[in-house]
Amino acid sequence: MALQLGDLAPDFEADTTIGKIKFHDWLGKSWGVLFSHPKDYTPVCTTELGYTAKLKSEFDKRGVKVIGLSVDSVEDHKAGRRTSSRRKARRSTSR
Repeated sequence: MALQLGDLAPDFEADTTIGKIKFHDWLGKSWGVLFSHPKDYTPVCTTELGYTAKLKSEFDKRGVKVIGLSVDSVEDHKAGRRTSSRRKARRSTSR
């Protein structure tokens, strides 16, 4: 199924890092950006999602919500975030 700008995305329920959501309820009257990526913590995905996260306040100003869709489970994603945080902490203390 192809979606184009302005199309109504299908509703779905998902377990997320912020809890279970029903997409249309979560979105409300906001515009939305759906990021789909094949695997957590691959270089391109991390770069794109990281840059988008830095722009969150700009999306908020425009009433736009951003969500990333992954083939990985929430548990796998959270475990990867913990591992990434530990690596960053080790790098910052070794300088």
